[in-house]
Amino acid sequence: MKTPRYTPLIQSLPATVPFVGPEQAERERGTPFAARLGANENGFGPVPAALEAMLSAVADVWKYGDSTSFDLRSDLAAQNNCSIDHILVGEGIDGLLGVLVRLMVAKGDTVVTSAGAYPTFNYHVVGCGGELVTVPYVNDLEDPASLFAKAAEVGAKLVYLANPDNPMGSWHTGTDIVAALDHLPDGCLLVLDEAYVECAPDGTAAPVDCDDPRLIRMRTFSKAYGMAGLRIGYALAHPDLIRAFDKIRNHFGVNRLAQAAALAAVDDRAGLTDRIRQITTARDTIAQIARDNGLAPLPSACNFVTIDCGADGNFARQVLANLVARGCFVRMPFVPPQDRCIRISCAPKEELAIFKTTLPLALAQARQTLSQ
Repeated sequence: MKTPRYTPLIQSLPATVPFVGPEQAERERGTPFAARLGANENGFGPVPAALEAMLSAVADVWKYGDSTSFDLRSDLAAQNNCSIDHILVGEGIDGLLGVLVRLMVAKGDTVVTSAGAYPTFNYHVVGCGGELVTVPYVNDLEDPASLFAKAAEVGAKLVYLANPDNPMGSWHTGTDIVAALDHLPDGCLLVLDEAYVECAPDGTAAPVDCDDPRLIRMRTFSKAYGMAGLRIGYALAHPDLIRAFDKIRNHFGVNRLAQAAALAAVDDRAGLTDRIRQITTARDTIAQIARDNGLAPLPSACNFVTIDCGADGNFARQVLANLVARGCFVRMPFVPPQDRCIRISCAPKEELAIFKTTLPLALAQARQTLSQ
């Protein structure tokens, strides 16, 4: 035998990439983008303390990072009024989701999510042989009532809910999430993705005790803190679940620079406040650009704004293609009716100026193309 003996599951899966990165898109188009507005990164850069910490730690990169992320977990525990045993640090939320699914999902197990919600979670579920069951958004919101009812109906082991939501930017109050937990079926774990919670209005974070065994909350340093390239995030959950991760997680997967930067970022309240101010200003700018072009910006609690293009998915895809062709990298929701929209990441004013210039051209070309 000259080829590897793949498992039947792997042999049955199509080649899937949840997101095509901007670098790959640049290679395919043969030229760089003038405005990088599609990856939900924080274009304002890392909070200052994190940058300083990384520079100081560079000389020690010959060492592996602490396999337990002890110092970072200690600071996060103090910030979240819990013990270090309630916290796990991992390679961003994507990495944490992958390990969680491996822990919980065997071939044929059912998982519930919203149709059009964050696709990387789905990628992990399918990769473990799980069965995905979806419910629609309600008024551009992931709907806890629908999710939990479906979970009870199909006997789901996991339910995924992002609050705030990617790709729509919508959000529930934390108290509404807690109230909805009363309807989560026994034996089902809620995966509450709070990647954007620092960007959201006060009261968005779910006020739950870290000992609550019904859910695991996931946070990241990629968005508000501006460190997407470091791939570091953390989970808050009951200590029994956190200990279970140790059976299969990559113990040295979080690198030393990422730990140093995140540790500094946790205490840089002024830096975080400044980044939130910049994100808020950028959201207002993007929303105004949309309105100036006769489009409807959706309210956003994230570091992006989702814009309703006023027609169907075909029109929105044409607008997106025209923006990309003009050097403006953006993305859009994948599933109707959310695919009527495009999604624009917050960024410095120079890049938003490019979007302001290219959007009317992209809209006009889309209207002309689809009218022919």
